[in-house]
Amino acid sequence: MRVKLQDYYSIIFEPELIKEIEKYGELVTLKKGDLLIDVGSKIKQVPLLLNGAVKIMREDKNGDEIVLYFLERGDTCAISFVNCLNNAKSKVRGVAEKDSEAIYLPVKKLEEWMGKYKTWREFVIESYSSRLDEMIEAIDTLAFMKMDERLLKYLSDKVKIMRDTTLNTTHQQIAIDLNTSRVVVSRLLKQLENLGKIKLHRNKIEVFEF
Repeated sequence: MRVKLQDYYSIIFEPELIKEIEKYGELVTLKKGDLLIDVGSKIKQVPLLLNGAVKIMREDKNGDEIVLYFLERGDTCAISFVNCLNNAKSKVRGVAEKDSEAIYLPVKKLEEWMGKYKTWREFVIESYSSRLDEMIEAIDTLAFMKMDERLLKYLSDKVKIMRDTTLNTTHQQIAIDLNTSRVVVSRLLKQLENLGKIKLHRNKIEVFEF
């Protein structure tokens, strides 16, 4: 854990805080598709992502889902942080988008570090700000973008998060993430392919414009 922490977080946190994270944190390995956070669960720990990517989704009363944003290396879930401090149930679901590693941090230490370490306070505030911006962007996307624009933005965002221009996904999975039908996604993907923006393969999509 020490090496993984030093690799990225040594430029963000004080050495003393790094030592405390190493002492109290729990290193967790996640496989693609593993749940990091689930809707309705009580949150007693907050993840600090070391590598990989996590998809954060909201679920409605009918069980339909929509992607809000992605977490990547160096991120934490600010929504989980708030729920954790308030002893509230999670309102979002987090799923590993690819094999990932995270450090789970206990809530009692999170509160203590807010008053003890300046870098931790700044990190939490920046995380709130980033997640709020992403939430506003998600709302704007839903409210103002046509479905073909939403689809291309979704593919572009995934390319950046996955750091790979070839996405291993299905039309059905994209439809679930965008809360639309597979038929609509398939039609729009074909249109994007005809425009030369993507190339479709079986369970794979090459993205050229992002």
